[in-house]
Amino acid sequence: MKDFHRSATNRVFAGVIGGLAERFDWNVGVARILFLVLSATPVFPGLIVYLILWMVMGDPA
Repeated sequence: MKDFHRSATNRVFAGVIGGLAERFDWNVGVARILFLVLSATPVFPGLIVYLILWMVMGDPA
């Protein structure tokens, strides 16, 4: 099982979405687009979730 960490290679800012994509074997482009779409809705506070994941996820491997 892969560790839950930020990506060292698939990163734009902190590597959070890239790390999630690597962990769950998702396409990183689709994961980023999905995150942007969800962040545009008022129900999903994308920036807050991103910052929390940035603090919770381990350093890039």
